[in-house]
Amino acid sequence: MIKLLLADDQALVRGAMAALLDMEPDLKVVAEVGRGDEVVPAALDTRPDVALLDVEMPGLDGIAAARALHQALPACRVLMVTTFGRAGYLRQAMTAGAGGFIVKDTPARQLADAVRRVHEGLRVVDPALAAQSLAQGDSPLTDRETGVLRAARDGGTVADIARELHLSEGTVRNHLSAAIGKTGARTRAEAVRLAAENGWLLT
Repeated sequence: MIKLLLADDQALVRGAMAALLDMEPDLKVVAEVGRGDEVVPAALDTRPDVALLDVEMPGLDGIAAARALHQALPACRVLMVTTFGRAGYLRQAMTAGAGGFIVKDTPARQLADAVRRVHEGLRVVDPALAAQSLAQGDSPLTDRETGVLRAARDGGTVADIARELHLSEGTVRNHLSAAIGKTGARTRAEAVRLAAENGWLLT
C-alpha cells in the first residue's frame, strides 16, 4: 500500500483527488492539508510514501514545501500536481527534490500511474511542459532583480519597494530597469506579469 499526503488550498480539488486516489487498491490517502507550512508536520505525523503538492499555496509555496519535506523526510517522494503548468515552476520543483510535475487536468488513471512511478523513484514530467522548459532555459533575472519584481507585485511605489527591501530608490530603479529589459517588457507591471507567468517569482 502506497501512503499519500495531499496538499492543496482548494478543498474541493483536494477532496476530489483524495476520492479518486482512494479508489485505487494500492493507494491510500493518509493526510490532507490546505497550506504549504502544514506539509512537513503532517508528513512527520503520518509518514507518507508520496506527497502530492500544489505549487501556489498560502503559508509556504509548494516548491518551498517540497524542499523542506525533502530535508525533513528524505524517504518521502514528491509529485507536484498543479493548475499552473509553467516551465519556471518545473525547473524549481525538480531542483527542490520533486520526482514529478503534472497538471491537474491529467486523467485520474494517469495521475494514479504517476504516483506509482514517482514512488518507484522514476521521473514523471508533463511532456509539453518539459519541452517548454528546455526551450526557455533558466530565469535570466538575478536574485536581486527577482526580489524587486516580487516586491513590485503589490503595486507599491519605488519608495515603498526601497523601504521593504532596505535599498536606495536609485538601486531599485536600476534593478527594475534591468528586469524590464531582460523580460522584454515595456513597463514594470508587464515585467512582473511575464516573470510570474514564466514561474520566476516563487521563493
